[in-house]
Amino acid sequence: MKNFALCLIATALLCLAEAAPKPQGGEPIAIISQESNIEPDGAYNYAYETANGIKAEETGTVKKASSPDATDVIIVKGSVSYTSPEGEVITLNYAADDENGFQPQGAHLPTPPPIPPAIQKALDYLLSQPPASRRR
Repeated sequence: MKNFALCLIATALLCLAEAAPKPQGGEPIAIISQESNIEPDGAYNYAYETANGIKAEETGTVKKASSPDATDVIIVKGSVSYTSPEGEVITLNYAADDENGFQPQGAHLPTPPPIPPAIQKALDYLLSQPPASRRR
């Protein structure tokens, strides 16, 4: 039984080693600049840039809880940019807070198609009706 357990552990470790990401070859990418700061209250900021054009920065500020029962939250704003395999510079700006959640913005993100005019007209009409007529 002991040998079986050792064999099982060895097999699991071998599987994990095989599943680990493999380097793509070539030289490591140099870090051109890097800065990081963490304040005692939990606020922070960081920024870095790599030789292959990746840039990132983020700032987090602490929003103190309004009551003793609530917890403090971190309000985050940041951005990251890189060059896609097609040569296009991709930039993602984002914010995150307790009221609106994660809010990404970028030209590369998919957007829904516009609402057809007839559907929008029907929606506007429904919204203009008193609440009692909506319950039917």
